[in-house]
Amino acid sequence: MLHRAYLPYPIAPGDVEIRGPEAHHLAQVCRVKPGEDVVLFNGDGSEYRGKVFSVGRHSIGVRVDCVEAPAREPGHQLEVAAPLPKGDRGKFLVEKLTELGVGVYVPLRTERSVVHPAETHCEKLKRQVIEASKQCGRNTLMEVREVTPWAQYLSSSALPDYRVLAHPGVHDVIGPRRALGNIAIAVGPEGGFSDAEITCALNAGWKRIGMGPRMLRVETAAIVLAAWGAGVIGPA
Repeated sequence: MLHRAYLPYPIAPGDVEIRGPEAHHLAQVCRVKPGEDVVLFNGDGSEYRGKVFSVGRHSIGVRVDCVEAPAREPGHQLEVAAPLPKGDRGKFLVEKLTELGVGVYVPLRTERSVVHPAETHCEKLKRQVIEASKQCGRNTLMEVREVTPWAQYLSSSALPDYRVLAHPGVHDVIGPRRALGNIAIAVGPEGGFSDAEITCALNAGWKRIGMGPRMLRVETAAIVLAAWGAGVIGPA
């Protein structure tokens, strides 16, 4: 597998200088040498292939000679809203949502959620998106939004028409999804959404679905539903 590096600025064919953490990673961790092939990306959906022509203490020189746009996105809008789990479970959730092709992750604030990440923590999650994208070959970065109260999220005018939320005790277990349709998925905290929150969601056109007879953690339910929404598992 070719080494991949993320650059937060436009890339074009020609000579590109990589500095900072990405240059350090390529030089000290990957130990790239002049003549090796690498792939650069900046989140615009394309990947920029080139060869290393110089390796310095603080920079890497790459000559980009090929631009490709491989189809690695689901082909429809997919967003997941869920309270951020505690500790490393939140990092794990963001990593897996990125790998599955989720376009937007919205950290929710609900009546029963206990983790309310600060702005600095959300920035760390965005960095995790980049690292996961480097690993899985994704060239479009998943958007991590600010922490959003449940009521505010429900009132958003930009939500897809097809909206489902997971809730313990619901007998309608996850089934076929709509083909080629945009999807919004919501998962509650460990104790589930409150009755009032469920009522508000139903009034806003959301559909409840169950996840089986066992109680799942937030990240487990979100990952399973994201895989379903992306068409990775289950029939369309």
